[in-house]
Amino acid sequence: MQWQALLDAGRLGDAGYVEGRSRSIFVQDHDRIVFSAPFRRLANKTQVHPLYDHDHIHHRLIHSVEVASVGRSLAMRIGQWLIDRGEIAAGEEHSLANVVQAACAAHDIGNPPFGHSGEAAIGGWFAERFAQGGGLIGDLDPALRPEFTAFEGNAQGFRVLTRLEMYRNAGGMRLSHAVLGAFMKYPVTAAARLALPETERKAYAGLKKFGLFASEEALFARVADATGLPACGDARRGRWWRRHPLVLVVEAADDICYNIVDLEDAFTTGDLPYDVVREALDELAGRPNRDVAGLTRVEHIALLRALAIGAAINACVDAFEAHYDAIMAGSFTGSLIGASARSGEVTGIENLARERIFTARRKTELEVSGRQVIRNVLDGALPVYEELARHGWQPGALSDPSAQIARALSLDLRGVTDAAGALHAMADFVSGMTDRYALSVSRMLSGT
Repeated sequence: MQWQALLDAGRLGDAGYVEGRSRSIFVQDHDRIVFSAPFRRLANKTQVHPLYDHDHIHHRLIHSVEVASVGRSLAMRIGQWLIDRGEIAAGEEHSLANVVQAACAAHDIGNPPFGHSGEAAIGGWFAERFAQGGGLIGDLDPALRPEFTAFEGNAQGFRVLTRLEMYRNAGGMRLSHAVLGAFMKYPVTAAARLALPETERKAYAGLKKFGLFASEEALFARVADATGLPACGDARRGRWWRRHPLVLVVEAADDICYNIVDLEDAFTTGDLPYDVVREALDELAGRPNRDVAGLTRVEHIALLRALAIGAAINACVDAFEAHYDAIMAGSFTGSLIGASARSGEVTGIENLARERIFTARRKTELEVSGRQVIRNVLDGALPVYEELARHGWQPGALSDPSAQIARALSLDLRGVTDAAGALHAMADFVSGMTDRYALSVSRMLSGT
């Protein structure tokens, strides 16, 4: 892979776009994302702690802003190293930084309410409906079922960016090929991934999950062609692609932020005691020799969080440099943080989170509640789409009750002409909700 292609500034769906003098295309991409409605809704979507009343913990929007900040710093450092190697021209480090910043800002834009438990709830609902069979659910091509039963926020994010937002079905936000390439963590459809042997799926990080719905595969193919991402697979089993090198930087920024900041939030909420959080952050930060005698516990944890982020950034830059040849060949697997000198400390934090944060009683109770909320919403919307199918996909033919539900929920029935389109429209609807709006709709539909 070559940086000239990897930083391609062509716009998906707008080939004739001309870059202005005051802002680069990549900066414009970032601005389009930040000013979009799906990005704004992240302010009321769960990061770790759902429906928390505490003002000082993170939600998805703040998390995304912080990931974008860390990603920009990582990319600037890597870009300066690439200039020293003669890989890119002087000044292009800003292009790397802007691409990564935009991709980081968008990295969670497709996540449903209630975090990863929301993904599981959507997938579980579809799995149950497929098992029952019949009706609209039964009309879906069986090959497409896995992209619903294993609903994936990353694939939904690409759908938001390239199809749903702004220029609907005409390029979406019309972002640059470079930013869309850096966004795509898993460049494979569910069907193509499942067609691969398990050993092959486990051997490459880009095949850990699927990141493309079949409906957007052709759109990503254009991105991959423009940025020079190597294509793999075949016509029989399906295509997939090697990952854009900057995906690793986006992932690293996300890994750094959620691991470190989840600890700080756990201290803030009382889920973890001060001594435990202080020790974990102090170890990751390299046990800095700082005078903290005058600091409160809150201030001390905030200082250690900042120092730990700095140490993790340094380690990930070193890992990128050490594995550069494999990264550019598309053969590097794993993560930068996992390949770094700080991998042990980060693994310790991950284990701590898994054992004591993710199992906290309040979090568990709210995840159970959130799962039922999502089921209620999907149960309430399904009859509208089933009736739409029975009436030849003509919204004007809906009965009064279905039309009333469609109005109350502001269901977007445009362009829904088959089972796949209907089920995606349902997933678009529920995944676009905030936590609180999903709860409100659930209560309305159930009459409570």
